[in-house]
Amino acid sequence: MYSLLLAVIYLAFISLGLPDSLLGAGWPSMHTALGAPLSAAGIVSMIISGSTIVSSLLSERLTRKFGAKYVTLFSVIISSAALFGFSRVNSFALLCVLGVPYGLAAGSIDAALNNYVAVHYNSRHMSWLHCFWGVGAIISPYIMSFALANSTWRNGYFIVSLIQIGIAVVLLAAIPLWRINKDLDGPSSEGGRSIGIASAIRLPGVPAVLLGFFGYCAAEWTCMLWSATYLHETRGVTEERAAAFASLVFIGLTVGRFIAGFFSEKVGDRNMIRAGTAVVMAGIVIIAIPRLPEIFSLAGFVVIGFGFAPIYPSIIHSTPSNFGKTASQAIIGMQMAFAYVGSMLAPAVFGFISASVGLWIMPYYLLIFFILMITMTETAFGKAAGGRKVDRSPSK
Repeated sequence: MYSLLLAVIYLAFISLGLPDSLLGAGWPSMHTALGAPLSAAGIVSMIISGSTIVSSLLSERLTRKFGAKYVTLFSVIISSAALFGFSRVNSFALLCVLGVPYGLAAGSIDAALNNYVAVHYNSRHMSWLHCFWGVGAIISPYIMSFALANSTWRNGYFIVSLIQIGIAVVLLAAIPLWRINKDLDGPSSEGGRSIGIASAIRLPGVPAVLLGFFGYCAAEWTCMLWSATYLHETRGVTEERAAAFASLVFIGLTVGRFIAGFFSEKVGDRNMIRAGTAVVMAGIVIIAIPRLPEIFSLAGFVVIGFGFAPIYPSIIHSTPSNFGKTASQAIIGMQMAFAYVGSMLAPAVFGFISASVGLWIMPYYLLIFFILMITMTETAFGKAAGGRKVDRSPSK
């Protein structure tokens, strides 16, 4: 039953990743059909991200009240309904409206499952969990491509909505499996009472880890969005070749998380973050050096993708041990919110900066966020350790 529940959780994370690449893959056709400008994709994306931030911040209260299993189940149902709505919309305004429930569902699943795995499973499963999110995100563009080749973009969303319904059926059938671990229905973690965001953020090290998480996601999504443009504009790589290697950043991230799972338990979360940071820094140096042969610039982004791999899962997995199980759901909810703020704002800010200064600044832009990430993460680990020593010390 233990392994079966884990398989169900992995399946749920595939469902989280599945819709994430659909908008970008289908938008060239969608915007024409809906009478919206090409740039309007950013509006839909921001609505989805904003809704995800809201549900991430509410995740602790929802998960404490209903349990991780029910939050996951109903979030997948809501997601499938929103995606079905996407496949039937005839106006851009309605697409924006449907972005709200989709974003709310995504944030709830993300925070609830991340905390559940962080509390109940070891670090390798956290790495593999995020690897399975990548599997879903890699599959969905192929589904949209199939739909565009054989019908319209609407069928791409319809197919994914059907897959989500199938996953919801599996989650419903698997409800009894969650009894193998103490679920987050209340007394799963020390005390069973909602600690609340206001109390959690005052714990030693929490503000630092939130800033570190913001820095990581800001760098990751800037790299994801702008790497192909950087290669084409500053290194003279052809558009087709740049696009192919930009996708390898994402594939490298997914494969890297699978590989990291074999080492994470032995190495430890903090050292995995340090190792990933060192690899990312090496990749940034490679892409920053001008006039290198093309293959080095291409390889640099693949190196960055591998470096990204262990950082996100390791920060999440370290949360219960750093700050306690009672506070972990609230803190992970805030981490998800800061992650989406970083991924929503940083790529857009880079777009404005690069328009004025030039795309050559990208490695230095990434470096700023990674220095913020590693500085704040190290600070958080140190303060959390200090806080635990104080808690263990005898009262005077």
